[in-house]
Amino acid sequence: MALGEQVYGYYIPTVNLMGIGAHKKVGEQVKILGGKRALIVTDAYLAKSGMADQIKAQVEEAGAEAVIFAGAEPNPTDINVHDGLKVFQENRCDMIISLGGGSSHDCAKGIGIVATNGGNIRDYEGVDKSSKPMPPFIAVNTTAGTASEMTRFCIITDTDRKVKMAIVDWRVTPNVAINDPLLMVGMPPALTAATGMDALTHAVEAYVSTMATPVTDSAALMAMKLIAGNLRQAVANGQNMEARDRMAYAEFLAGMAFNNASLGYVHAMAHQLGGFYNLPHGVCNAILLPHVCRFNLIACPQRFADIAVALGENIEGLSVREAAEKAIFAIQKLSEDVGIPSGLAGLGVKEEDLAIMAENAMKDACSLTNPRLATLDDIIDIYRQAM
Repeated sequence: MALGEQVYGYYIPTVNLMGIGAHKKVGEQVKILGGKRALIVTDAYLAKSGMADQIKAQVEEAGAEAVIFAGAEPNPTDINVHDGLKVFQENRCDMIISLGGGSSHDCAKGIGIVATNGGNIRDYEGVDKSSKPMPPFIAVNTTAGTASEMTRFCIITDTDRKVKMAIVDWRVTPNVAINDPLLMVGMPPALTAATGMDALTHAVEAYVSTMATPVTDSAALMAMKLIAGNLRQAVANGQNMEARDRMAYAEFLAGMAFNNASLGYVHAMAHQLGGFYNLPHGVCNAILLPHVCRFNLIACPQRFADIAVALGENIEGLSVREAAEKAIFAIQKLSEDVGIPSGLAGLGVKEEDLAIMAENAMKDACSLTNPRLATLDDIIDIYRQAM
């Protein structure tokens, strides 16, 4: 952790509801926030499954109206935001409810920030670019990975530049975050694995971030312990409610950590893979994580030794460097056990795109808090190692 004249912020939703049955509190929260007509932002799958209709029914039981926008795509785009904003405005909505994983939450954030601030979502790339609060916002989470339901981060793909824009703005933090493991039972094993490794990446990057604090450290370490102890079980049997519940807490704690300590090169690089190839974010993070950790190891070996312990490794009798190496081993083993692909080449990533992706990664806001400074050649080399 860097010391000096530095003020550390702490951002979190005002209300956070956890546990089995938490999603049944949506109507109650709509009443508290005073919403009259809600836009429910979700994806096509959750709309077809009937889950969006269940949330809509709760809103209506609470005496308000609701309209469903099911246009949040994986790696949501500026076009998705524009289309959702049109539905919000045409239906004279005054609040937003997001239902889903990171894609739905990020799309909802994009809609909300433009709804009250005007302009185009591209105007808000960067840190705290908005000037007006969003409409009241409830985020109902269905995956255990991104933590977008409780963060000030919003990632939207600029379809012209093929770049994922990082919008970091305290005003997009939801008023209410709801994490109910009942809504996560239907996640297939591959999605459970990818989202769980995404949460692990959040915890690890936050723990070694130059903006880490004792507050974020405590959340990050507990998240790692929960993931190490429950992700394999959640992948093996999605009906294991204890594992699902613990993974819901793990992703939330990891969100508490990175929402305030920020991230590093894993996310900066993964955002480019999503922008260029529309690849799943959690899978990209999982593949890149051990390679970036190896690059970062010399910057903070004791921190990686701590990570090894949190992930269940025995470091007794080892030097700090040897213990730090155990962290990378543990990450690779977990990734392998839950079925994450071994390299980027198998996902269609091309050698000729590495240089431009590396250039964009170095401009990504997440790169600012990485513990070791990299050159362009360093970033290209990490991509190559991950191929």
